[in-house]
Amino acid sequence: MSTKHPHESGRSLIAGATGDWEIVIGLEVHAQVTSDAKLFSGSPTAFGAEPNSQVSLVDAAMPGMLPVINQYCVEQAVRTGLGLNAQINTYSVFDRKNYFYPDLPQGYQISQFKHPIVGEGEVIVDLDDGTSVTIGIERLHLEQDAGKSVHDMHPSQSFVDLNRSGVALMEIVSKPDMRSSAEADAYVRKLRAIVRYLGTCDGNMEQGSMRADVNVSVRRPGAPLGTRCEIKNVNSLRFMVQAIEYEARRQIDILEDGGEIDQETRLFDTKSGTTRTMRSKEEAHDYRYFPDPDLLPLEFTQDWVDEIAKGLPELPDAKKQRFMREFGLSQYDAEVLVAERDISEFFEIVAENRDAKVACNWVTSDLFGALNKAGKDISDSPISAKQLGDLIDLINDQTISGRIAKQVFDIMFESSADPGQIVEEKGLKQVTDTAAIESAVDEIINANSDKVAQVKEKPKMIGWFVGQVMQATGGKANPQAVNQILKEKLGVE
Repeated sequence: MSTKHPHESGRSLIAGATGDWEIVIGLEVHAQVTSDAKLFSGSPTAFGAEPNSQVSLVDAAMPGMLPVINQYCVEQAVRTGLGLNAQINTYSVFDRKNYFYPDLPQGYQISQFKHPIVGEGEVIVDLDDGTSVTIGIERLHLEQDAGKSVHDMHPSQSFVDLNRSGVALMEIVSKPDMRSSAEADAYVRKLRAIVRYLGTCDGNMEQGSMRADVNVSVRRPGAPLGTRCEIKNVNSLRFMVQAIEYEARRQIDILEDGGEIDQETRLFDTKSGTTRTMRSKEEAHDYRYFPDPDLLPLEFTQDWVDEIAKGLPELPDAKKQRFMREFGLSQYDAEVLVAERDISEFFEIVAENRDAKVACNWVTSDLFGALNKAGKDISDSPISAKQLGDLIDLINDQTISGRIAKQVFDIMFESSADPGQIVEEKGLKQVTDTAAIESAVDEIINANSDKVAQVKEKPKMIGWFVGQVMQATGGKANPQAVNQILKEKLGVE
């Protein structure tokens, strides 16, 4: 596996009418902290609650209300920083970021500016071509979320739901190290895997608990960075890829026509697949950051950070290397299995004291295929890891054949029944009695004397006889025994 430096020019180029261009991408990912309470209040954070049912006086910005920091959210941010191989700052400051919007009751957002809780780090991203790229992390800071404006409940009025107001967010800011939409896609997937392994964010983009602001610019290979445009609040990987590719092409077309790129904030229209202007640089907010007077600087000890580090789980990169080393899996198979913590844990149960490659094939081929077809993920699997392991054992001890195992698997997926119970009830045990198999072989041979004559000249025709015997026994005959007996009776080597 080769590793490429993030600033290696020409890593991924896009052709324009006047030559090649390089896309430069940086991401600001907002990840909702997994916590039962908000960043500065004790209000709950459950998804899908009735509008305005999870709002304290602090969240609603009632006069005289003071924020109180949630220590667990701080711990979660530190844990995430450690997972990103980043610098943990034992001294950080909360600032007020001032702007007005109806769903921001205070008229400011409590965030961090000059002194974030987490400094520089890095994420190693694996690409489909087998190479990897190191993406730099600029910073991670804690901030509170705003509420939500709802515009589709009334023809002439908008409503505000403050349930999200005050929910803790980690803003993870990358360096401009990505050079294609594929790299950005792989980076967010890796970031999501890391926070899920750590238990610091559920990564559910469809619920808004992870979303990204995407910064895109283009330049000639080796030239200085171009003028960037920011695409706000992209909430799916598919839309992010579409937004990057459209925006890069839009900028290239403007530059090749002799125009200039205006630095601006844009929105992605999911219906048309295009980006459109939200506000220009001249209209952008002056946030007027200053330290929040209601909150002291956040300080903690390195010893506390070290204690948190001791409790970190095995993360995707380390787990991938272990799977390749201990189980002898290929890089590709290991990457697929460690992409989600639930999948890796499921696989390890299936593979315990069994052939790991066989276990991998059953998980990534048969199980993934059935889950995709049913629209389920691994956490909803009707077949448990123990049951799938038991099925493999039934093949290994020759209770059933591999062919019968596929039938048993389908029944297991529909009913969640144990494989041993299915085999017993359906009478699917493999026939290993050589006398019974010989009887079936003799019948096939006696009924096909013309084929018997041909097999002497074409030994590969024995496969036809195997198929006939398996069909006659309902697929329950032991394939190895069938082959051996046929070879003896037909005189084929």
